Amino acid sequence: MKVEEIYRRDLNLLVALQVLVEERSVSRAAARLNLSQSAMSRILGRLRCLLSDPLFTRQGQYLVPTEKALLMNMALDEPLGSLRQLLSPIEFDPGSCDQNFTIVTTDYAMQTILPFALPRIYQEAPNVALEFLPLQDEHLKEQLTYGRADLAICRPIHSIEPLQYETLGRVGVSCLVSRQHPLADKDMCLDDYLNFPHAMIAISDGVKSLIEQALEDRPRRRMVLRAYHLEAALAIVDTMPLIITVPADLAYLVSERHDLVAKPLPFHFTPFDYSMIWHPRCEHSPSQEWLRNIVKEECGRLIASRVVEMGLDADADSMVLPDPLPTGMKP
Repeated sequence: MKVEEIYRRDLNLLVALQVLVEERSVSRAAARLNLSQSAMSRILGRLRCLLSDPLFTRQGQYLVPTEKALLMNMALDEPLGSLRQLLSPIEFDPGSCDQNFTIVTTDYAMQTILPFALPRIYQEAPNVALEFLPLQDEHLKEQLTYGRADLAICRPIHSIEPLQYETLGRVGVSCLVSRQHPLADKDMCLDDYLNFPHAMIAISDGVKSLIEQALEDRPRRRMVLRAYHLEAALAIVDTMPLIITVPADLAYLVSERHDLVAKPLPFHFTPFDYSMIWHPRCEHSPSQEWLRNIVKEECGRLIASRVVEMGLDADADSMVLPDPLPTGMKP
C-alpha cells in the first residue's frame, strides 16, 4: 500500500482496535477514549468495514476478539509503541549524549569567552564532541541555515533576521602597551592615542569600525600593523611605541600573560553587545537548549564579572571626547 493510500485511511481506528481488544467491552473502551458508547459502536462498525472482518463476537457482557483482531493487535504493538515514544516529550540526558556540536565563532571569543564554558560542558556531557569553525561575518546566515553550524558566538555586524539570538553581555575596549612604552606609567590622553602608532587585530570583531565612528571628527590614527592574530603585534610591541586596541577582556588576559600594560580608552566608547545566535530549526531541540543554557550561564557570568572588574560601564559613561580642534590646527 502506498503512503498516499495510508494517508487517506483513518489511523485512529487502529488505536481504537487495540483499546477494544484490551478492554473487551465497547462501554469501557468508550470511557477510556473519552467517547460516548454510541460513538464507540460506530467506530467498531468502521473497523469491521475497513478490515473486512467481524473482529469481535459477543459472549455475555464481553467481546471475544477474532483471530484477525488478535493478529492485528499484536502487529500494532511495535508501531504504536514507537509512535508513543516519538510523540512523548523528550527528556534530555547530557550524560548519555554523544552528539557532535558545531560552533562558529571568532578568535576573540575562542581566547577569552568559550574556554571558560568548556569544563562544564564536558563535565555534564563527557561523550559530546565540539567543533569550532571560523565565523564568516558576510555569510553568518548561510553558516547557520545551510551549513552544519548549530550556534554562533559573535558580535553580529549585519542583519541576522530570521535567526534567533540572546545577548551574553557587553564587551568594552581597552588598549595594550609595553612596559617600555612612554605611556606605560602615565595616563593616556586623546592626543597620545592619536599620535602614537597603532596595531589593529582582526579578532577584534569590528572594533576598528566602532573606534573610527567614535573618532570620526578626529585625525586618523597611524596604523602600522593590521594582522589576523595578536601574536604579530606582540612580536613588535617592544620594538616601537605601539598601541594595540582590542576588546577589554582580551586586553585583561593578554596583559597578564605577556607582562603588558592595559589602559582604558581616553574617549567615550559605548561597550557593544556580544551574542549567541542560532537558527530557528534548533530552537526547541533539547540538546541545543542544554548547550545554549551552559554558554549563556558560564559565558554571561564571565563577561558580567569582567565588566565589574574593569569598570567598563563606568568608563563608557565617564569618558567624554574633548571638543574637536579648529580646522587647520594640528594636535
